[in-house]
Amino acid sequence: MTPSTCAETHEVTNQVPPLDGLNLYRSDLPLQQWVHRYRGDWADEQLSAYGQLAGGPLMQAGFLANANPPVFHSHDRYGHRIDVVEFHPAYHELMSAGIAHGITSAPWTEPRPGAHVARAATMYLHNQAEAGTSCPMTMTFACVPALRLQPDLAERWLPKILSRQYDPRNLPMEHKTGLTIGMAMTEKQGGTDVRANTTRAWPVANAGPGHAYELLGHKWFCSAPMCDAFLTLAQTDKGLSCFLLPRHRPDGSRNQFYIQRLKDKLGNQANASSEVEFRGALAWMIGEEGRGVPTIIEMVALTRFDCMIGSSSLMRQALTQATHHCAHRNVGGRPLIEQPLMQNVLADLALESEAALALTMRMASALDHADDPHQAGFARLVTAIGKYWICKRAPAMINEAQECLGGAGYVEDSILPRLYREAPVNSIWEGSGNVQCLDVLRALSKEPGIVEMLFAELGDGAGDHHLQAHIARLQQQFADKEDIQYRARQLTEDVAVALQAKLLLEAGNNTVSDAFIASRLQGHGRVYGTLPRGLDVRALVERAQPQTS
Repeated sequence: MTPSTCAETHEVTNQVPPLDGLNLYRSDLPLQQWVHRYRGDWADEQLSAYGQLAGGPLMQAGFLANANPPVFHSHDRYGHRIDVVEFHPAYHELMSAGIAHGITSAPWTEPRPGAHVARAATMYLHNQAEAGTSCPMTMTFACVPALRLQPDLAERWLPKILSRQYDPRNLPMEHKTGLTIGMAMTEKQGGTDVRANTTRAWPVANAGPGHAYELLGHKWFCSAPMCDAFLTLAQTDKGLSCFLLPRHRPDGSRNQFYIQRLKDKLGNQANASSEVEFRGALAWMIGEEGRGVPTIIEMVALTRFDCMIGSSSLMRQALTQATHHCAHRNVGGRPLIEQPLMQNVLADLALESEAALALTMRMASALDHADDPHQAGFARLVTAIGKYWICKRAPAMINEAQECLGGAGYVEDSILPRLYREAPVNSIWEGSGNVQCLDVLRALSKEPGIVEMLFAELGDGAGDHHLQAHIARLQQQFADKEDIQYRARQLTEDVAVALQAKLLLEAGNNTVSDAFIASRLQGHGRVYGTLPRGLDVRALVERAQPQTS
């Protein structure tokens, strides 16, 4: 036989089996334990059902939705302006599943101990399959506290916002079975500085909360423009105010809401983000006139919390892919997962993932006890801390997980390129890193009892002398007011790792907490995979591996 007669050049060997159909809940031991720790164990069966869905058909739908991104149609075939965004059926499949399983509604319609924890876990599972659809679901979920400030509007809108039926039809709200809500806040001249907004609002007749206005202006970012209504900000004679702006007017005609174009983004491809103009668009004021930012701030806080969930879940899926690959890929005659340096890397990634999950679930628990002043203070402060730290850690962590797969982690057949492109959006959306750190300083300096709450939460560091020393240094850092804005990122980071260390210590798994404290509080390398000697890295990796049996 000569080479020219051979059809096959080689036998395919040493390849990793697919993870298709993995139950993302049952395979994730840390997630189960943290859900149980914060009283979400009653949701075990429904989380298992959604974990199976997310790891199976929704995972496949995620690939399809990203391969077939939304398309904007400004006009119909006859030349009429329609402003419609068309989505692939896979996008609608993902939206329908998430809404049916309570991501947009459950804690509001079925409040009980652990309700926010269970909802966060469901979002954590969904986001691993596809993150773009999480954006409109997040905003729909988060709009509820703001709408409740205007009871007349809430009575009309909330029943369908809280419906578990997804209805993507472009119809007036009266003709739909379920509604989704978007947000349009930032403008090109101000960005995060929404007080620089120039969009104006004029009353149609009477002025004030609950009354109709017409809005004229633009929004540089309007996420999910096919939502049924949007919370937006506009200037009145008394200052920046909050409004609910629907896609359709009460007579059924389309509102004067015009999509200029869709954003061409780094990631988040399945979700449509847009630039829009209001040309006399009809909207209703929510809350006190001139108090638009305080009115919408609770919605913003909840969307920031979902950024924590989003980044934590992206890290978990990256870790799942990396540990699974290394368990089945041989290099030098033995599996990667048995090789010391790779164990160091994987164990370090596992610590990062679980610490992010722990802080996220603790935040969810605080939302479940929002009537407790300590818990409310925790949520106020740690929303900004967690949004900064977890979202900041995700891109580098996911990149390291890609590297565990080598070139296979860089090609689009894998989910890892999508996870990597997705990761930065959570650190940018709803206020970038500096905004979060300055918000931490604002809360600590201006809101009574927040500093006391923080150090009461940290306590004696769960008896660990390394954490106790770190807390003492924190107290000194806060006492020093000189250049505190300049040091805001370092302060926020130090608080974040202190809280994570304390949560891991209290959870009682010494293997995890000892390794986290040794690496994060006692000096750590500048990249992942630099854990100190003497840690049980094998146990850390085994805990993180997807449980496939």
